[in-house]
Amino acid sequence: MDLTLHSEFGTLKSVITHRPGPEIERLTPYNTSELLFEDVPYLEVMQKEHDQFTTLIRETTGATVYRLHDLLVEILIKGSILSDIFKKNLSPHGLEKYVPDITFRYSTSECASMLIAGIKVKELMKKFTCPELEKMDGAMYLIQPCPNQYFMRDPASVVQNGVICSQMKYPSRQRESNLIKLIFENHKLFKDSFRQIYPTDAMNDNIPSIEGGDVIVLSNKALAIGSSERTDSDAIKKVAAAVLKDEKVERVYEVDLPPKRNFMHLDTVFTIIDENLAVTYPDAMNSVLRTTVYRKGKEDSDGNMTLDEEVIDESITTVLKKEMPYLEVIETGAGNPDFSSKEQWYDGANVFAIGPRRVISYNRNKFTNRALREAGVEVVETSSSELSRGLGGPRCMTMPLERQVF
Repeated sequence: MDLTLHSEFGTLKSVITHRPGPEIERLTPYNTSELLFEDVPYLEVMQKEHDQFTTLIRETTGATVYRLHDLLVEILIKGSILSDIFKKNLSPHGLEKYVPDITFRYSTSECASMLIAGIKVKELMKKFTCPELEKMDGAMYLIQPCPNQYFMRDPASVVQNGVICSQMKYPSRQRESNLIKLIFENHKLFKDSFRQIYPTDAMNDNIPSIEGGDVIVLSNKALAIGSSERTDSDAIKKVAAAVLKDEKVERVYEVDLPPKRNFMHLDTVFTIIDENLAVTYPDAMNSVLRTTVYRKGKEDSDGNMTLDEEVIDESITTVLKKEMPYLEVIETGAGNPDFSSKEQWYDGANVFAIGPRRVISYNRNKFTNRALREAGVEVVETSSSELSRGLGGPRCMTMPLERQVF
């Protein structure tokens, strides 16, 4: 498998998703903020909605849909990988010496689930006990849960010449990215084609944050990255230097986003659904008045490539029209301010392109969906009463690996 993507809208060939599981049951009204949620979803309905979503992907595209949990099990079968990752997660509690005894008592599938759903002291003590555990609070997490894991877009981004492995803004989400990197490095489907372009090997400490929701492939020659509350400008510059170096990409756009909850990532502001068509949230598009474009510069005295920077003090819509000739824009809520703000809260602009002018969208965003259909877009609606409570849309729930190349 060639882990590169050259568009956001080529017919989907393969994708990774994560079916919400026990990690969602860890949410309570008292820890939602700590775990970066706004609400407590109903897991059983959430799973039915996610099953519908992945079934629609398969039925409409014929794409291969990989489940994160399955991929994780397939690499953890190799005992050394399982042992290493559990030692890393349990060493802060002084339990690394017990890892062989702990993992022996659980199946590989259970171990994979623990890395996503977490485990408490009292839960581990049902199968294993030791003096260190007996001194701990039974309700304490030895491995923290990852309820945001079903937002598969954030942990990594496949782009034109490799993979950006996310450095998550909040430490509580970093394991999401670490698990994906572990899979790419070790799974037989990916390890031979995995090329990590960020972070580089030289970056060990204080790595600037970047999240996949801020990364959008504009074309085979251009990449846009949002400078947001989750992605640092320094990270964008380092990614730009890496992707521009081999000349597959000619332009990297840094798009300044206002620090607002409903502008959290660039893909909540706009998504590309054809070579000349985008879905946008008008309030955000009008608020973005500064974009920096990076191009390949000259080498400095040490042989390192420099970046040529050009600041464009114009709306992002204007910038996109320069990059995408004859661009058409469809606004969330069909441009009605009341409908637009409501449907943006449920990620109206965050549709998932499964092919040119073919998208999967939440059924609750009816005015946006109507506007898309009036523009000739095929809209496949998926249920969203519970999935949307995490404040992420269909695009957020997917990590595309392969698309048809135009």
